[in-house]
Amino acid sequence: MNALWHAIAFFTRIPVPWLKPSDTAWKKSVNGYPVVGIVIGLILLAVHQAALYLFSPFLAAVLTLVIWVYMTGGLHLDGWMDLADGLGSSRPREQILAIMKDSRVGAMGVLAAILLLLLKTASLAELAFAKWALLVLVPFAARTHVLLSIRFWPYLSAEKGIGKGISEGLSSFAILLSYLFLLAAGWFLGGWAAVAAIAVSLLFALWFSRTVAGKLGGLNGDCYGAVIESSEAVMLLVLAGSWWR
Repeated sequence: MNALWHAIAFFTRIPVPWLKPSDTAWKKSVNGYPVVGIVIGLILLAVHQAALYLFSPFLAAVLTLVIWVYMTGGLHLDGWMDLADGLGSSRPREQILAIMKDSRVGAMGVLAAILLLLLKTASLAELAFAKWALLVLVPFAARTHVLLSIRFWPYLSAEKGIGKGISEGLSSFAILLSYLFLLAAGWFLGGWAAVAAIAVSLLFALWFSRTVAGKLGGLNGDCYGAVIESSEAVMLLVLAGSWWR
């Protein structure tokens, strides 16, 4: 359980006072990412439904997104912006990596964040008219997909970030179990349409990881954050499609 507490403590603002620091538990915490996604999804679902009782669907979507960003500490969004700054510079690989390490956010990162948040907000507003319970699947699916990014693409060897070494603790059984549960939950909540949304976001996450790794020679923590953010947006977009009505 200590590995799961590590995952929750690092990737959310949820207090975990009983956490015991451990390098081994930290590396194994990667197996708990999907569980973190479920926790985030359940909280977001509760916030979204409470907000819908008090405000319009659009304002409820904005408030839900505010909680979403706050609860994750903007960690994945920061990775999305760093990657956008790097790739948007159209520079050679070494310069891209240097730009990504820079703590300052450039124009491309700001634009990428604005567009991503707009897409999520609009999709959340549309989801209010569809099967809103499917919201819980979005962070769950994204944090399951990123396990494949960690498994199949190498970590940038020169990097010493937070993501280095976590692939060592990743279990194939944990990946399989997470996908079985994800698909079962998708089928229960939304049938084939929900399963299709999971599949589309998975294909996108794999394509995104392959494309970025091809340019950088591997992935790092910023890339993992970008995979999570972008696959969440893609899945929300699919779920908010007009075929739900």
